[in-house]
Amino acid sequence: MWPVHVNGTVAGAMTTTANGHLPTATASFAAALREAVERRQLSLDRICHHLALRGVRLSPATLSHWQRGRSQPERPRSLRAVRELEEILHLPPGALSSLLQPNRPRGRSAVGPPGPHSVHRLYGPGSAVEQLLGDEFEQLNDGVHSLTIHQSIHLDARRHIRRSAVTQVVRALRDGADRLLAVHQLDEGNTPVELTVRCGRLGSVRFDRERGCVVFEVLFGRRLARNETAIVEYDVLIGEGTEPAVFHERGTRVSLREFLLHIHFDEAAPPAACFKYYRDSFTARRREVRRIALDVSRTAHLLPAKCRAGVHGIFWEWPPGRPRSG
Repeated sequence: MWPVHVNGTVAGAMTTTANGHLPTATASFAAALREAVERRQLSLDRICHHLALRGVRLSPATLSHWQRGRSQPERPRSLRAVRELEEILHLPPGALSSLLQPNRPRGRSAVGPPGPHSVHRLYGPGSAVEQLLGDEFEQLNDGVHSLTIHQSIHLDARRHIRRSAVTQVVRALRDGADRLLAVHQLDEGNTPVELTVRCGRLGSVRFDRERGCVVFEVLFGRRLARNETAIVEYDVLIGEGTEPAVFHERGTRVSLREFLLHIHFDEAAPPAACFKYYRDSFTARRREVRRIALDVSRTAHLLPAKCRAGVHGIFWEWPPGRPRSG
C-alpha cells in the first residue's frame, strides 16, 4: 500500500601519506599506495619481504595490481596486509584502508554501478517517480551510494501507516556530493503532513497528489569528498488514508551492507500474520515469500543476510472485522 524508495549513499575519508603529508581529498587507494611506495623508495620485493616478517605473505604482482588500480584488497588476509603496509610505509593508521571501496558484489546478485540503467530497472518504464522528476530521473542520486538503511514504520489503531523514520548511511561517489533525494510513494488518499530532518537539513519539497508521490532533498550541509560518508535521519508523518495499509516495501538500486525494515503495529490492531518477500523491481512479482513472527511488542522486522539490489518488503494480513477506533 505504501511503496517507498530512498536511494543514495555517501562515504569516504581524509587520509595522510608518509611523513604526515596529506594527499588530495580525491586520492584513490591505488594512487595513495603508489605515492607512499615512491616516498619510501622501497622495491615491491622488499615490501613483500617486510610483510612476510610480519606473517603476511603477498606477491609483488598483487602489490603491482593494487598500485595500478587493477584490483583492490577485499579478503581478510589482504585487508590485514593493508594495515601492515601502513606501518611499513610510515603512514598513519587508516591512511590506506579508509580509501578502500565497498567490496564488489559477486555472483548472480552482482550489479553494475549506479546509473540511469539501474534507476529504470528498479522503477520500471513510465513510473510515477519518472513522471514527477522528468529529466532529473536518470540522475537520481547518481553522486551517492547507500551503505546501510534502517527504517521504522508505525501504524495507528485504524491500521493506517502514520510515520516512517529513516536512518541512512551514504557514501559519496565523487567530489561535491551535497544532498540525498528521498522519494516516497504514498497510498491513495494519503498526504504527507510533516517532514522532519534530524540529521541533515531539509531542502526543496515536491508533492504530486495525483501520482501519490513526494520528493524532498536532505542536504548534508557541505560538499563531500569522494568516498566520504554521511548520515541522514528523517521522519515522514502521514495523514490518515482511505484504506488500511497491507504492506510496506523499499527499493534499492545497489546492494546494501545492511537493510533493516521494522514494522510497528498499534497494540489495538495487531495483524493476523506477517510475511517477508523480495522482488526484482517495483513492477515485478513477489517471490521468496516467508512467514515471519510478530514479537511481544507487536512488531515485525526484515533483515536480509545479503541485501541485494531490488525491492525488499513485508506484507501482513488483518484479522476479520473492523479495527477499534482507538
